[in-house]
Amino acid sequence: MEVLDTIDKVSQTQASLKMFFQQMLTVRIVEERLLRLFSEGLLHGTVHTCLGQEGCAVGVVSALNAERDVVFSNHRGHGHFLAYCDDVDGLIAELMGRRTGVCAGVGGSQHLHQKNFYSNGILGGIVPVATGMALAEKAKESDSIVIVFLGDGAFGEGVVYEAFNIAALWDLPILFVVELNGYAQSTPTHLEHAGDLESRGLPFGIKSTAIDARDVLDVYAAAQSAVNYVRGESRPALLFLRTYRLGPHSKGDDNRDPLELERYRNDDPLIHLRRRLDPAWCQKVEADIHERVEKAVAAAQQAPVADFFELEHRWIT
Repeated sequence: MEVLDTIDKVSQTQASLKMFFQQMLTVRIVEERLLRLFSEGLLHGTVHTCLGQEGCAVGVVSALNAERDVVFSNHRGHGHFLAYCDDVDGLIAELMGRRTGVCAGVGGSQHLHQKNFYSNGILGGIVPVATGMALAEKAKESDSIVIVFLGDGAFGEGVVYEAFNIAALWDLPILFVVELNGYAQSTPTHLEHAGDLESRGLPFGIKSTAIDARDVLDVYAAAQSAVNYVRGESRPALLFLRTYRLGPHSKGDDNRDPLELERYRNDDPLIHLRRRLDPAWCQKVEADIHERVEKAVAAAQQAPVADFFELEHRWIT
């Protein structure tokens, strides 16, 4: 019986690894394609990729109930969006300014919305909004929780601490997920923040957990535990994910040490994950995702261009 249980656990782990690999690789390939589209002048607006941080998005969002929980993302939100709904076509068309985009091409990279997913690019400004959403869910007695993604740079905004205070004071069901990628744009964290960021929630009585986010299974397990706590206790929690951004802050503005970048590229979470899977299977998955992304780009190019004034007229009338 113990042998059968072990085989079953290994099988389940492999299935999870395959699912996570497909999701993470989809995010990676989409983000790389978006950077190329920007350089070709085919995107409307800016773009901030989450290259290297894919496991954070996939591991955390997979621990949620997508039908009822609310996800609030930031300026680096494509990975969170794809992990939530897998709408490759809608995302690419949105950033290319087409009517077939998830927000009809007028929202762009930083204003995505689908079902219970929202994003906004104002640094730190998303945190009180998400906290307000948690208050609404508590008032409705919905048993839903809110999750909000923020980076270490947002800890320079006072409104983040105000949100921590209200969330703890009013026992709100919100999980603050902090992707600690070591930089705020191009400024290293240690040159921007004094003290220990991972301890910032403790004075408010907010339960805090910090992990290395290189292994998506570790992220998933930590997120499950945090989600269960927030839902079960109707209390806020903080989950710190130590990660690294492989791409530039936005497009090509990157002045980090090339040796540092190379070191982290060789320690890429997707490389670690690929080593645990069948190489032939991984190759097939990669080819399929590339084909899917190229079809999404081609479809977007054929779609009508977004018309803000037409949409504004429709909203008003």
